[in-house]
Amino acid sequence: MSIFGNIMSAIFHHPAAAQAAPAPPASGAAPGQTAAPGKTAAPSTSGASPSAPSTSAPSTSAPSASASASAAPAQSKVAPPSSIDVAAVLTSLAAKNKEKLDWRKSIVDLMKLLNLDSSLSARKQLAQELHYSGDMNDSASMNVWLHKQVMTKLAENGGRVPEDLKHS
Repeated sequence: MSIFGNIMSAIFHHPAAAQAAPAPPASGAAPGQTAAPGKTAAPSTSGASPSAPSTSAPSTSAPSASASASAAPAQSKVAPPSSIDVAAVLTSLAAKNKEKLDWRKSIVDLMKLLNLDSSLSARKQLAQELHYSGDMNDSASMNVWLHKQVMTKLAENGGRVPEDLKHS
């Protein structure tokens, strides 16, 4: 997996992400589940002819599709990326970390917070992945660019990132 992929995975699939995300409404699944028995009951009572199973099959497939759509978020332990508050997840991780890491400004600290390799070679690889066109030997400039780019890419991939982190 790419380094940026590891960053996304560490944030979006971290247990703190589920706490930082709003829970999907429970009422959304209930109507889909109650509608399914009503729709299945109607075709089965409408006739005992051999056509009843074929009538039942399409009505069963439609509710199962909507039931699958409503059940999908419930099956996942992590909320969809669009509902992950990146800052909340990272703040939660930082509060539990022994080291004082300034993940809001430092790509090195961000990577350390996520237990990822933050070495210069790893950051150079991340810079290549994100198409950095500057001088990779100027690590200070590259690090500033990387931090902005990672925050922007997290937002582009569905994370909620405060504007100041994307442009600071």
